[in-house]
Amino acid sequence: MNELVLGIDTSTRVAVGLARDGQVLVSQLVGDTRSHVELAAVTVGDVLAQAAVRVGDLTCIGVGVGPGPFTGLRVGIATAQTIGQAIGVPVVGVCSLDIIALQHAGSHPGAWSRPEGEFVVASDARRHEIYWARYDRSGLRLDGPFVDPPSMLPGLPVVGPGVEAYPDLPGAVGDLPMDAGWLAANLDLLPDVGLEPLYLRQPDAEVASTRKSTLVSGRLRLPIGGPQ
Repeated sequence: MNELVLGIDTSTRVAVGLARDGQVLVSQLVGDTRSHVELAAVTVGDVLAQAAVRVGDLTCIGVGVGPGPFTGLRVGIATAQTIGQAIGVPVVGVCSLDIIALQHAGSHPGAWSRPEGEFVVASDARRHEIYWARYDRSGLRLDGPFVDPPSMLPGLPVVGPGVEAYPDLPGAVGDLPMDAGWLAANLDLLPDVGLEPLYLRQPDAEVASTRKSTLVSGRLRLPIGGPQ
């Protein structure tokens, strides 16, 4: 097969990973929720260098499109699109919460146990709110994504980065960080939701007034020659 897939997600921190034929080669999670611009392209270069491959060797790119903050999402999607256009490979957008749901439902080494029934994946939306979606035990999304106060979550087990921000969430199982290597290795199992960012609310300069569920379809530079 020789499929070499790059995974990028900036819905929380900067997550970049690489997989060949469904096997994770490299995965990095770096920075914080406000360092996307500085670290996204640099981390892509680091991941390619660690795997000793060139950017031109990539056959596909998977990118998380949120939900997440305005600036962070734009950086990740723009990075993926810039690379994809430069080397002529497809770029597939996936819901970031779906990635973590698949980690929890599958055999990801960071998962505590496989779910016995429905569960929620949550991430911090700031402003005392949380992004969340509901999944069946296989990781199939049943509802969402939404942005709500933590008190609005259903009474189900909760995993994901939102648990770190709100450790007292009822049903909290644990913080399951984003793994972009897992995204790259399992891209064919994740629904393609297009490349439109899932903000779910206006940029941080605005004040959200209604709950919304949406799933619709800086200049960044990365040396095309990749590591030598």
